[in-house]
Amino acid sequence: MINSPFPFSAIVGQTDMKRAMVLTAIDPGIGGVLVFGDRGTGKSTAVRALAALLPPITAIVGCPINAANHEECPEWAYIETKKKAKRPTPVIDLPLGATEDRVVGALDIERALTRGEKAFEPGLLARANRGYLYIDEVNLLEDHIVDLLLDVAQSGENVVEREGLSIRHPARFVLVGSGNPEEGELRPQLLDRFGLSVEVRSPNDVAQRIEVIKRRDRFESDHAAFMTQYEKEDAKIRRRILAARKLLPQIETPDAILHDCAELCIALGSDGLRGELTLLRAARALAAYDKARVLTRDHLRSIAPIALSHRLRRDPLDEAGSGTRVERTVEAVLT
Repeated sequence: MINSPFPFSAIVGQTDMKRAMVLTAIDPGIGGVLVFGDRGTGKSTAVRALAALLPPITAIVGCPINAANHEECPEWAYIETKKKAKRPTPVIDLPLGATEDRVVGALDIERALTRGEKAFEPGLLARANRGYLYIDEVNLLEDHIVDLLLDVAQSGENVVEREGLSIRHPARFVLVGSGNPEEGELRPQLLDRFGLSVEVRSPNDVAQRIEVIKRRDRFESDHAAFMTQYEKEDAKIRRRILAARKLLPQIETPDAILHDCAELCIALGSDGLRGELTLLRAARALAAYDKARVLTRDHLRSIAPIALSHRLRRDPLDEAGSGTRVERTVEAVLT
C-alpha cells in the first residue's frame, strides 16, 4: 500500500499552480490559493506533495492544535506533558457537507454549566493549524462556511462563542480551494479574499500527457525507485523555500515598485487595496525564492496574473480571459 504522497518535483507542467503553492509556503500571509480547472489535473496531488516536501513540524504530543510549545497549547485541551515530537505538516480535507461545528469545533454547553469546565471538541481548523486546509469544490461550499474560513485564515485565530461562553485557539493555515468553474462560481467578494488564483487545464500536448501517465504508473508500480529518483529534486526545492523564508524580511522594496503596484491595480479597476498588498507580498516571496535582494518589475510581471486576475470586474465587451487582460495591462503599465 502506498502511503507517501506523489513527489512535488515529479508533477508535470502546471507551472503557475506549483509556483503559487511554493510562494504560500514561503509566506503563508499571502492568503491562500484558489485553483480552478478540469478534474484530474493534479490539484489535490500538488497540495499533498508540497506539504510532504516541507520539513516536519515539532509539536507537543497530544495537543489538538499542533502547538509548538506547552504555553501555546490551550487550557481546554488539558495537556500536561511537555514532550515534543516531529510530525508531517498537516493537510486537512474539508468535505462539502461539513457542518459549522465540525469546522470550528463544538462547545459542550451542558458540561460547562453543570461542571464549570470548558469542554470543547476541536474542529478541522484546530487540526489544520500550522499546515494546510484543502477544500475540493470550494465553489459548491455554503457561502457562510467560506466566509468563516477566510476570516479565520486572515486573522490566524478561531473563536467559538456559544451561550456567553468563548473559546479561542490559533488557526494559522494555508487555505487551498479547488473547483470546476462549470459547476458554479464563487461570489466576487469571496474570490477577492483568496491571495492567489490559478487556472489549470489538461495538457493538450501528446508527449506531455504520455509523461504524466509514465510517472504515475512508475509511482504505483515501482514506488521506491520512483521516490528515490525525485528525492534530490524535492530536497533542493525544500532548501530554496527555507532559504527564502529567512531572506524574506530583508527584501528591499523601492518606492517605484509600490507606485507600480498601485498604478497597475488602478488600471485594472480592482476594488480596495487587497490587490496591491497581495501583489507586493507574492512578489517579495518570489524575489526571496530567486535569492534576489531587491524587488523589481520583473517580479511584478511574473506574479501579476495569479495575484490579480481573480480581482477584475467583468467586462462583457472584452472576450479575453482575465489572465490575458492582466498581462495586457502589465505590458501597458510596466513599459
